[in-house]
Amino acid sequence: MGFSLRLSRGFYALPFAWRPKPLLRSKLGNAAVEFAIVGPLLLLVLTGIFTYGGYFLTAHTVQQLANDAARSAIAGLDDDERLSLARSTVEQGIADQGFMRGDLQNVTLTHAGEMMTVQVTYDASEDVYWAFAAMLPVPRPQIARRATIRVGGY
Repeated sequence: MGFSLRLSRGFYALPFAWRPKPLLRSKLGNAAVEFAIVGPLLLLVLTGIFTYGGYFLTAHTVQQLANDAARSAIAGLDDDERLSLARSTVEQGIADQGFMRGDLQNVTLTHAGEMMTVQVTYDASEDVYWAFAAMLPVPRPQIARRATIRVGGY
């Protein structure tokens, strides 16, 4: 025998006569079991979005730094001065970005006729998004981008 305090129609505040349902008919743990199946996959997808989003952001930023370096290199009088201007532009651009913690590996300048090409190589292995590299298939951490510009007008 049990006792319960009846507050309103269909609501029992203190069900002392409560008996657990048989295990096969109970639905108390359905959400926990479903989350145990879907949860790891959801977390893997979210870390993939974070990792590849960070990679694409960094790759785009390195391309923009190469573009800016090529524009600033035009002001130089010879190739040594142009390379110095390009390198300082890229180093300042990396310092201005809060999310780029990697190292600038190389800045090269090639000059062929009227065209000048600046290539920037950046090592992104120290960036924040690279922390999940052990869990996901990620691209190489070395990001190389180049920009070509005409020297001396049209």
